[in-house]
Amino acid sequence: MIEVNGLNKSFDSFQALSNLSIHVKKGSIYGLVGTNGSGKTTLIKHVTGVLRPDSGTITVDGQPAYDNEAVKVRMGYVPDDLYFFGAYTLKDAAAFYRSLFPLWNEERYLEMIRLFDLDVKRKLSRFSKGMQKQAAFILTMSAMPDYLILDEPIDGLDPIIRKLVWKYVVDDVAEREMTVLVSSHNLREMEGICDSIGILNHGHLIIERDLDELKSDIHKVQVAFRERKEDRYAGLNVLHMESRGAVDLLIIRDKKETVEELINKQEPVLFDLLPLSLEEIFIYELGGGNSEIESILF
Repeated sequence: MIEVNGLNKSFDSFQALSNLSIHVKKGSIYGLVGTNGSGKTTLIKHVTGVLRPDSGTITVDGQPAYDNEAVKVRMGYVPDDLYFFGAYTLKDAAAFYRSLFPLWNEERYLEMIRLFDLDVKRKLSRFSKGMQKQAAFILTMSAMPDYLILDEPIDGLDPIIRKLVWKYVVDDVAEREMTVLVSSHNLREMEGICDSIGILNHGHLIIERDLDELKSDIHKVQVAFRERKEDRYAGLNVLHMESRGAVDLLIIRDKKETVEELINKQEPVLFDLLPLSLEEIFIYELGGGNSEIESILF
């Protein structure tokens, strides 16, 4: 389990993270989402032990993450900004990883080289960005980490390679109970693989929920009545409402059963209730007051 509690981090006068706490369960995939500059990469660098917190704690299986070799040897990290030794080939990099990680799996490494179809004798500096990301993923997964930290892992990859990347991740979670923390802007793919979601905004965690629970508790609603009463939505947690002619368009955070019961009691002539996608929830939570964004939701 990865636990971050009360994390604060400043760079000069800029407050990057403010009293931030997240909890990543063992054997789960936790998706970290937020706008550019929200603090995702800064948080990841604390979890991987690269940065020291100003205050707060970051632990992995109860051990402090910062500068802890016992934690790092069990952790795989694929950053957004990759770095390789300039003269290294993929074969050289594999030898380096092999010397660092005691659980290195040579059979898996050879299998992944074949499936990703990379030239092990070519210098990594001459790979495209997408090929470098594939190489980093191969090296990291061949180390058989208990904890996998991914920062924009599929950025620049074609759909076939993305599918292959996620297959390895999901299989290791299922078979070895690997724990995954992944940051990505691709919310549609995150929605398909994540168990839990944390949404960051300006260094603050504004939502942390199991994905199924999050999606079951927030809905888009279109409803119309023969007669409009002032208190027609009393008892519901209405986050946003606008009217277009006779039809009310709403965002409601409540149990589906509660929404259906309270609205059906008033015998609407039109009533449609739909769960929001992760992308829509993200847009609403971070910009629901913007009319242009609201038009996307509806």
